[in-house]
This record gives sequence, C-alpha cells and structure tokens, in this order.
Amino acid sequence: MENSQKGFIPVMLTPFSANGEIDYKALTELTEVYLNAGASGLFANCLSSEMFELSDDERLKVISHVISVTKGAVPVVATGTFGGAIQKQAEFVKRVNDLGTEAVIMIASLLAKEQETDEVFNQRVFELFDHTAGVPLGFYECPVPYKRTLDAGQLQQFVETGRVIYHKDTCLDLGKIKEKLAVTDKFERFGLYDAYMAHAVDSLKAGSAGLSCIQGNYFPELIVWLCNNYNNDQMEQEVRKVQQFLVDNMDVMHNVYPIVSKYFLQKRGLNISTFTRRDVGIFTNTIVKEIESLYKNYEVLRSDLSIQLL
Repeated sequence: MENSQKGFIPVMLTPFSANGEIDYKALTELTEVYLNAGASGLFANCLSSEMFELSDDERLKVISHVISVTKGAVPVVATGTFGGAIQKQAEFVKRVNDLGTEAVIMIASLLAKEQETDEVFNQRVFELFDHTAGVPLGFYECPVPYKRTLDAGQLQQFVETGRVIYHKDTCLDLGKIKEKLAVTDKFERFGLYDAYMAHAVDSLKAGSAGLSCIQGNYFPELIVWLCNNYNNDQMEQEVRKVQQFLVDNMDVMHNVYPIVSKYFLQKRGLNISTFTRRDVGIFTNTIVKEIESLYKNYEVLRSDLSIQLL
C-alpha cells in the first residue's frame, strides 16, 4: 500500500464472547485501540483473527465491521483466499473487495500444495489475476497450513503487473527481504511489511514499508513509535532498547497466542474475553505470570519513552 512514511499494520484479533460468538462491541473497541495508537492501516481476517475458524459469512461481517469503524481513516486489507478451485477462491476475493478493502490478501500456502513447484504456484496466481480483473491484491506468507515464501523473482513479476500492492513477509531472513525490496522499490504503490520483529529496525532501514506483527496486539503504540523513530539519530539509544525488549520477549508473546495477547489487552483495560476458537494450548498459571511480568516491564518502558495511551 502506498505510504509516504513507515507504518504499522496490525494483524487484527477477533474478540469472542464466552459462548464463542463474535463480540462486535469488543471488536469496535479493539479497532479504536489500533487507530488511537497510530496504525497506518489494518489487516482484518488474518491468522491472528482466527480466520480459519470463521465461516465465510463471519469473515465478511468482521471485515465489513472493521471498515465501518475506521470510517476511511486508514486502509483495510483482508484475506480472501481459503483454498479450493481458483475460480471459487476468486469469487470470494471479489466479495471481499466489494466491502471496500484496499487490497484482498492471497494466502500463499493455499494457492499451491506444499509439494507443488513454484511454477505451479505462479500459474495459479496468474489464473487468479485473470478471474479478479481490477481487484488490488496482496500476499501473506501465512505459516498455516504450511509456510510458502516468495523469492525476489516471483514477487517482482507479480508486482510488475500492477495488481499486487501489499506483501506481508514472514521469511525471517533479512537478506531475502533486502532482495525483495531491491526489485520492488520502484513501484510506489507497493509496500512490503515485515512480520519478524527480531530484525525490525534493520528491516525498516533496508526499505520495508513498515511492520505487521503480533507484538502490535500487545502494545501497538510501541510498534508505531518504532516506525516513527527507527532512523532518528537522537533516539538511537532508545531505539536499541525497544528492539532488545522485543527480542527478549519474543517467546512469551508467541506462547498460546492469541490467548496471551487478549489477556494482555485485558490488563490494559479492554473489555475482551480470552476465548479463542483455535486450540493453541493451555493458558497455565506460569504463562499468566509471564504475561503479567511482560505487562509490568512494558509499563516501565512506556514511561521511559513518554508514550501516552489514548
């Protein structure tokens, strides 16, 4: 997505009530948390949203609700491919596009099976292009059902068509990200957003359009702060401190996610249940204590950086 400065694109959670129904009131409040934090866009209906546990109708309702809450303040991207014949996937892509999304996201691992070649994958992508004329698209290297990443050459040929404007990268390899950026940097409308926070600062300095990471479901304002200050010489020490904080807490934020992030948001005052439809493991007392420690440590860091919560 076209953006004049680095931006944070949250991978949105889906709040549920205790009986497992989508909690749209909490979804409104959560969307406002992202917006108040300074997010430059939103990624609705993604893995963090438990998209595979939602029905097609629920996916569309969630996306529509998020777009309604934003009132055009920021662009919204959302997943539109969920396997099956390309023509079937294309039909859902068009339904998502009709809601008013900035781009409809293709799940790389649902366009070709793990054992199928890149040539097969490329053919399916172009077939999807043919069935969705005029729809802006993006890629998500989603780790479920398996992780299929794109190399620089693949991404270049797709972006050159003018159809692909967004890429959420999960390759975890800064060298490969630099290769992708080198062949796509001339396309002003296209943006590569990195998911891996262990090299967040280096990725931003290399030319990534921004960050799209689960850490934003704990402290979105911190990720926005990093996007705004990563190259500020006067804040170099603070930037290093934030980068190290994210590295040091990587494991605890991934453990039984997204239960842990919903609990963290509760600590922040959001009226959100920890209910998840996806089986991610048991939220043990040990994990609870780790998240409470993370919350305390973040409050200290936030105070040190003078970050205000709205």
